[in-house]
Formats: sequence, structure tokens, C-alpha cells
Amino acid sequence: MIKFSQLNENQKQAVTDEADHLRIIAGAGSGKTRVLTMRIAWLIEKKGIRPSRILAITFTNKAAREMKNRINDMLKDQGTGCWISTIHSLCMRILAEDIGALNYPKNFTVVDADDQRQILKEAYKEVGIDKKEYPYGNILDYIADNKYQYIDPEKAMEFCYGEPRLINKAKVYDYYDRRLKQLYALDFDDLILFTTRLFQTYPTILEKWSSKFEYIHVDEFQDVDKEQYKLIRQLCTVHDHLYVVGDPDQTIFTWRGADVNIIVNLDKDFKDTKTIVLNQNYRSTNNILSGANSVIKNNKARVEKELFSKNGEGSKIIHKTCMSETAEANYVVNQIIKLHGDGYNYRDIAVLYRANYLSREFEKVLIENRISYVIYGGLRFYERMEVKDILSYLRMITRGDDLSFIRIINTPRRSIGPKTIEAIQAMAIERNMSMYDIIKNSLYPKNRETFDNFVRMVEKWREDMKTVDLEILLQEVLDDSGYRTMLEKDGETERLENVKSLLDDIKQYTQDYPDSTLDEYLQMIALYTDRASEEVGDAVNLCTIHSAKGLEFDAVFVIGLSEGIFPSERTMAEGAKGLEEERRLAYVAYTRAKKLLYLTESNSFSYVIQSSKLPSRFIKEIDEQYIENVDEKEKNFRSGLFDEDIVIRDPQRKKPTDNTYRNGDTVIHKIYGEGIVIGNESGVLQIAFSHPHGIKKILASHPSIRKKTKDDYS
Repeated sequence: MIKFSQLNENQKQAVTDEADHLRIIAGAGSGKTRVLTMRIAWLIEKKGIRPSRILAITFTNKAAREMKNRINDMLKDQGTGCWISTIHSLCMRILAEDIGALNYPKNFTVVDADDQRQILKEAYKEVGIDKKEYPYGNILDYIADNKYQYIDPEKAMEFCYGEPRLINKAKVYDYYDRRLKQLYALDFDDLILFTTRLFQTYPTILEKWSSKFEYIHVDEFQDVDKEQYKLIRQLCTVHDHLYVVGDPDQTIFTWRGADVNIIVNLDKDFKDTKTIVLNQNYRSTNNILSGANSVIKNNKARVEKELFSKNGEGSKIIHKTCMSETAEANYVVNQIIKLHGDGYNYRDIAVLYRANYLSREFEKVLIENRISYVIYGGLRFYERMEVKDILSYLRMITRGDDLSFIRIINTPRRSIGPKTIEAIQAMAIERNMSMYDIIKNSLYPKNRETFDNFVRMVEKWREDMKTVDLEILLQEVLDDSGYRTMLEKDGETERLENVKSLLDDIKQYTQDYPDSTLDEYLQMIALYTDRASEEVGDAVNLCTIHSAKGLEFDAVFVIGLSEGIFPSERTMAEGAKGLEEERRLAYVAYTRAKKLLYLTESNSFSYVIQSSKLPSRFIKEIDEQYIENVDEKEKNFRSGLFDEDIVIRDPQRKKPTDNTYRNGDTVIHKIYGEGIVIGNESGVLQIAFSHPHGIKKILASHPSIRKKTKDDYS
């Protein structure tokens, strides 16, 4: 039974309105799923519509299951038979009956992500390319873009204009297309494209399916792309009852094809469209919502609405400017520790960012403070392919180990095949030498010119390491190896950002430890990656804002709010359209917070945007009555940290042994062994280790060191 008492007035209208075309503008946290499922239940229970005449399209299997369960809870067996599915599942059912008209068998195969990667693996072997230079995701995006523009492999080859990398992509596309046809298989993009083509080519088949569905509902309508919208319009041919739910202010997937104009201009295609706005938010406090409202109202491509809540005013939004990325990470982790001490679970706290590379410094500080975290929908920074590649190049300089050699000898591609690598490896084992030493001493007779060039490059870096700063050395590695050029040629923006973030990491490390070596830096990274492998229980959530869509947390930290970072420089290059997309992303980020919202940024130099950072306009656009700007305190020591930025220990954790270091204390370091404290300047220890390490400067809070205790003598 439908309980209208659960609904506010706008929700009740959205459930019961009898207009043929309804557009429900459902703000963040406004209960859209409840409204949509009650609408379907109302059609069945009050209007007497047979469930089999009702179609509801969602975009995830999880959403489809939730809708089915809610309808069953309200109507029991009376609700059985509704067509509630993802748009891809719907297309599968349609094609399973009628794909024969397109000369495909009804028992066609649908390839998943693993199947696609296997086909690409075969294609790469035939074309003679490597997945490190042509990541699978990049190629699949290329194939999908061509398909959605109705560009077949032959036409794609014409558009290469002799550019080698594009030619390789077109060859892979050709192999992929041929392989799918051989297997009588479709990928997820094909499911949509084949269905719209089927309907367009055969009007009788379109009429059959359009007649089945008297009432059509679409969830998350702001994420619909042009081909999906074409399908929805085709299905409305006979009965023409359309009910869509979405929020133009949350259209953040235009890079996947979503078009905000589809929901904004729906009334142009369906002339009598009635719009109902759900603007009561059940998630957040009013200060958070009002701050988000004041930002998003600057967009033009939207349907006007103002979110409000009955959850009280709540705390003001907190804005913090920090002097460095390290200080920003320390501030955020400090606040997380305080919140945990106040009773918040780590899992109810999220750190959100515009781009994946921004997680680096926050991961390090969380690891240093033994706070578990999860990267939602992504990889930890030091586990990302391009970061591991560059660290392997650096290890070639200091150690020349076989694992690094194998990883980077053919990255970028140098025409070194697996059989050659196996032969060198066997020779190295037989002679008890490293693989690098085999080629350095010209013991492997083939590919001499290629290997000699590689050796000259590595030996040059080894000489330069003695005289140049680490960040300059890394710049040389990126340029000399061709790695930077490889990423730039293929438009691998996100991977380039991760590499540039590694440059920022090395720069910060050399500032904090001016007498450090490359080997010490690599050892430090090894400590972070080792600690990051610990089991995760109650954990802080780190994720991009795109990945956070649909989620909510008690406390949210939106970090990296600097011009050029958020809003993104490359998206703003698209003009007003790109800026509005970025503003919608900020709106989504802010409205993930239920109780507390923190906005942070730093004004240090960034290699990623190649300039010093300035505060984001998405902070300045917040009405001052809803935001509190936290003032910086003066520096207390030269490393750039501030009094309030030095991370404290979580009061809920077991207190560590007394780690107040004094001159003369004996300490134990994970890498350098025993040492004697000879100085302590505001938390930066000077420690004398035995030869060959000498005197090192190490943060007293760093997890790699501890005081020597009585247990160490037993």
C-alpha cells in the first residue's frame, strides 16, 4: 500500500500528476527513488495499469534492484511483471527477439570488460603494439567514440592522415570490429546502437515494442546521451507517456556523452511537458545547501531551483588556505583525527578531489598516522602504472635491478620483444649478473644499437645524479626516455598529471630533506607502499568527485580547490560549457556532505598546472554568510608546516610509547638501523647513523623511526 504520509507536497504531486509528459527535477537528497517507485505503484494500484505495460529504465543494476524491492514491499505480488532494468538489459531483451532482422543470431554473445581486454590483447599482438603505450581504457574510449559517431574502421583509417599512433589505433579498432563479427558478439555500446538501428530500419518492429509500454519512466535522466535519448523517443512512438527524473545541476558525465541540454530542453521535443521540482533535501543542513545553491546559480544551463532542508542550519562551511600541499594534507588529517575522537566513524568521512593525482599527499599523511583508507573506484597513487614506471626508471639509476629493467626496457616501445628479454634474463642468471650489466658489457649480441642507447642514457643519469637536484633529474628521465612524449602524443592527460604529481612529491621531499639522496627517496616510497598494503576495516574514503556521485557522508573534505585544478584548466578551455560542467561538479561535491563540509586549498607551486596556485572561484562564489574562512597561523619552522598543521595522534587509538626525542637518544630506523639523536628542531630530528648513511634529517612523527627500548636489548 502507498503511504502518502511519507511524502511532502511536491513529492505527492510528482507521484499523482496525470500529465502525459512529466519532468521531475529532483535535487540532491530529495528522495527521487521513493517518488519514482511510488509513481509506478500508484499507476498499478490506483490507475489499474497492468505491470507489464510499465517500463522503468535505470543506469545501474543496483538501482534496478532497489526499485523492484521497493515496489514489491508496497504492492507484494500485485507489482510483479514491471519492466524495470538498465537500458542495456532492455536492449538485450529486444535484440534477443528481433536481432535476426540485422542478420545476427538470437543467441549472440555480449562481451564484458574482461572479454574486451582479451580481444585487445590479441589485436595488440597482431598490430605489434604494447598496452603500456596504448592502455586498454584509452583504446576502448577511441572505439566507442567512433561507433557513436557512426565511423567504421575503414573511415577511421582515413581520418588518421598518416599519423602513426592514430594508424595503430585504427588497426586495433579494425581487428576488434572483425573479431566481434566473427564471434557474433556485441559490446555494451553495440546494444544501444543495434537497437536504435533496428527500430529505425524496421518500423513494424518498433511499433511492436513501442506498443508494449504504455508508461515509460527514466531515472537519472541528466546522464542520458544522444543515442540513449533517441532510443527513449523511439519507444514513445505509440503511447507517448514519458516520466523522467533527474537534475541538470548534477550532469557531470558529459565526457561519457551525457548532454545536459536533453533534460533542460525536454519541453521542446515533448511540447506539453510539465515540470515538478523536488527541492526539499533530506540529507544535508541548510548552511551546506545554501552554500551549494549560491555556487550553482551562476550556471545558465539549468532549471531554476533552491534546495532547502528541515535538518537545521548546522555548522558553517569551513574554508582553509594552506601554504603547501603537505600542510593541506596535515590539516585535513588533523581534522579527521579530531572528528574520530568526537565519535565519527572513519567510514563516514570522505576526502573528495577533482583528479586522481591529488590523492598522493593525503595518502602519505594517512599512512604516517596509521589511519586506514580506501580509494573508492581507483588505485592508490604509488600503485598507478605510470608512477610505477617512473619509479622503476629511478631505480635503474640507483640499483639497476632486474625487476625495474624488465618493466621499463620496452616502455616506451623500443622493439624489444619478450623472447629477447627472456634470453637476457637466462644469460644473467647463468653468469650471476644483473640484466642491465649483461647489455652494459655487450654480452648479448642482438639489438646492439638499441641497448647501447639505453645504457648511455642510464649512465648519463647516474653521472648527473651526483650534481643535479632530484627534481631536475626526474625531468631528464621523463624527457630522455621519451615517456613524457609518449603520454602527450596519446592525450593521456590523467597519467601525465600523476607523473607531474610525482615531480611535486620529489620537490617537496628535497625541500624537507635537502641532504637526501635518490636512493633514500625510493626507500621512503617503499615504506609508504608497504604500509598501504595493510588490511582495511573502518576506513576513510578517498575518491574523485565523479566516483562520489550518489554517495553521502557525515563529513566531507573537498581538497585541491585551486584555479586550474578545480575548476580544471583543460575543461575550462572548452569555454562557458566547460566551466558550467566544473561548477556542477562542485555542486555535486558539496551536496555529498550531511553535517560538515570543509573546503581546502594550498598556494604552493604545482608542476601539474605549471604555476603557483590561487583559490578556486567555487570558494569565492559561496555567499559569505554560509562559510567561515580559517586564518593561517605563522610558520614555526622552515619546512613549511604550521602549528595547527602538525598532525596530532588520534585520541581513540592506543597511545604510543613516549617518543619525545632528546639529544643522545638511540633510535632505530627501518632502513638505516640504529642512530643517535644529535638535534631536534621543532620536530625535525638530526640523527647520526653509522657508515655509509651518516647524518640524516627525519620528521620525529615519521613511522620509519622509533626509540630503542629495553625489548631491543633482550
